[in-house]
Amino acid sequence: MNRWAALLAAGAVASASASTSGAAGPVPVGSPAVAGYQPVGVDEQGLWGEMAEAERALKVSKLLVRDEELTSYLRKVLCRVASADACQTVRILIVRDPQFNAGMTPNGMLLINSGLLLRVRSEAELAAILGHELSHFERRHSLARLKAARSATGWAAFLGAAGAGPLGLALIGNFFSFSQEQEREADLDGLKGMRAAGYRSRSAGDIWANLRAEMDATAAARNVRSRKDKRGMFDTHPATAERLAYLRSSTVDDPEGEAGEAAFRAAISPLWPMLIDDQVKLNDFGGSEYLLAGLATSGWTGPLLYARGELYRYRGQAGDFEKAAGFYREAIAKPDAPAGAWRGLGLALARTGDGAAAKASIDEYLKRNPQASDKAMLAMISGGSQ
Repeated sequence: MNRWAALLAAGAVASASASTSGAAGPVPVGSPAVAGYQPVGVDEQGLWGEMAEAERALKVSKLLVRDEELTSYLRKVLCRVASADACQTVRILIVRDPQFNAGMTPNGMLLINSGLLLRVRSEAELAAILGHELSHFERRHSLARLKAARSATGWAAFLGAAGAGPLGLALIGNFFSFSQEQEREADLDGLKGMRAAGYRSRSAGDIWANLRAEMDATAAARNVRSRKDKRGMFDTHPATAERLAYLRSSTVDDPEGEAGEAAFRAAISPLWPMLIDDQVKLNDFGGSEYLLAGLATSGWTGPLLYARGELYRYRGQAGDFEKAAGFYREAIAKPDAPAGAWRGLGLALARTGDGAAAKASIDEYLKRNPQASDKAMLAMISGGSQ
């Protein structure tokens, strides 16, 4: 169960506990994005209440990425595809999680994984995702799933699962994975928002084409079959091939529109070291190599070469430290080389036995980054007294 389903499952349990009668209650009308909107009925009130608690917890969590400039940029893109009300009321939170995911809670909290930011290649792709998530919120898809789950299972079974521990919570969470119809609806709503904002609508399909290729690369490196078309028992999302097909067919005659690749890259650049570090530690060499190559279609930059060096250094197979050192050296030769390239080069050279060159590289890194958190450890490796 993903984190979004877990949040919704918690809200469902609270809502279920509040009303075991099964009474329909009042039906919410209008947009929940309107400023000052108050949830209507026990179900919606329960979901909103639990999501408010989850939001308070997340705001003090170590997983929250606190970057005001990036958050402001994300809001700017959201506001181009959103109504004026949603532009003001939706709260955007960036979560440090290397997996590709985003989610909108029923009360207007938009969660964006850091791993999504690494995989998105343009502002237009980002706009497609934000418009998609906004649709789930404004159409109250979560509330609809709650009502459908309750109707299908009956309260006794629903509450029985809720009391069955982690497995029960997982089963409830599966009820709150949006249906295929809801996912298509949100995809197409996202396209409408992109067109209205002047974005390149065909970028919406690019997201899924790239994810499928990443899955292929992961599988090839592990010598296993790709999971790009695999569907689990409870997988209610459209298959990626199906999703790509209807997004492509829906945009084939659209004008080119704005892509915004440079603006997006500039916005996420402060997070680059964290994004790369988290991705490399996923132990997904094939997928990571594919991601970096895709980002380097217009040329290998200093940060991308540094990232490639990190990827090989972390894998550490025969010949990898020498390859990593080569990538770090290429990075250092670029005007935009990150300071970490000297650190990585020093660590790679230390593993190849070239102590003198390793010391020189680490000393240079510490000169460039005197407040490094691992300063003491690096000084021991270099044999210096920094």
